Amino acid sequence: MTSLNYEDLPQLQQEVQRLLGRCMLRLQQYERVIKVLVAHHSLSAGSIHDLERVRTARIDGTARKTLGSLVGEIIGSYVVADEIRPPEDAMTDSPEAPDWFAMHMAVRLPDTDFARVECELREMVDLRNDLVHHFIDQHDIGSSDGCRAAQDALVAAYSSIDQHLAQLREWAEDMQNLRLAAAEAMQTQAFRDCFINEISSDGTVNWFASGIVSALREAFEVLAADGWARLAEAEKWITARHPEQLPTTYGCQNWRQVVHKAPNLQLRYFVIDGERSVFYRPQTSP
Repeated sequence: MTSLNYEDLPQLQQEVQRLLGRCMLRLQQYERVIKVLVAHHSLSAGSIHDLERVRTARIDGTARKTLGSLVGEIIGSYVVADEIRPPEDAMTDSPEAPDWFAMHMAVRLPDTDFARVECELREMVDLRNDLVHHFIDQHDIGSSDGCRAAQDALVAAYSSIDQHLAQLREWAEDMQNLRLAAAEAMQTQAFRDCFINEISSDGTVNWFASGIVSALREAFEVLAADGWARLAEAEKWITARHPEQLPTTYGCQNWRQVVHKAPNLQLRYFVIDGERSVFYRPQTSP
């Protein structure tokens, strides 16, 4: 009997390795989904024009986090037990600062369900750490009985990971549906006027955060020489890169009128080679 067990041991050990590898692959899928939830459930920026940059930075930052950090971040932020409130950093009191744009998605649960989900998420962290760091300490894979016990533990672990992964995928699917709905809303002219062009329903323009002023400032960074940029060159530059930004959208007849109306831009005429030209620059602080 001892000889038979010894001959079976290599096969039993290989099966332990297979089951452990299966668990690790499933855990990687679990971590991938939870990273998506953490990276995309909340997003805020000083201006809607900064959203892509902020989103990319958040994805990059999430990619380097451990499962324990991800679970710690998702609890109380995406999975919540109380009323969902907008992030505090989505508010600004400065009239000269660009309007803040924030989007936050969350799963709101009754207190008992929240406690259960929180416990399950933290159990997954413990399970992952046990499999990665402590498995061979907890199981004697040098014996047949130890290998069989290890196999039973790995089958149970896989079942648990698979069950929790299914829950995460449901959340991720719901989040994706919400993001698609939000993206559809963002394509409407009403949204663009309000959040990109900064034009209110009564026609009032928030020049500090308007899309056309943002484009002018962007052009200035590229075209400026000796502290000023030629407005005609900026117009061509913006037309090539932001063709949707037109003075008429903001109730102006031309680009000169836009610069004149924007309190954070300065307009000046210079005579160069006998020709009078219009230049502009961002308003400097007094």
